[in-house]
Amino acid sequence: MDTSEITSDHQKKTARYAKAMGHPIRMYVLELLSKQNCCYSGDLTNILPIAKSTLSQHLKELKNSGLIQGEIEPPKIRYCLNHEAWAEAQKLFKDFLGC
Repeated sequence: MDTSEITSDHQKKTARYAKAMGHPIRMYVLELLSKQNCCYSGDLTNILPIAKSTLSQHLKELKNSGLIQGEIEPPKIRYCLNHEAWAEAQKLFKDFLGC
């Protein structure tokens, strides 16, 4: 049996968000963006004690999940929370956890 036959779209979306949120640095970035409008990648580099390339990978994972969006404003990239996806993730987790 193929797993796509037994898993729902809700389960797949919840798992995608959970994977993106599955690292403390990504959780930090999400928390930071949830408290402010947007943040530039350079600012994040100054705040976080990790290599630029590592931060880039974390931002890529969050962006691929849809939880954040990035706009290029040369020479920087401005990252913002994707409020629609954030609200969807909150609902999916609440439903899953029975909250």
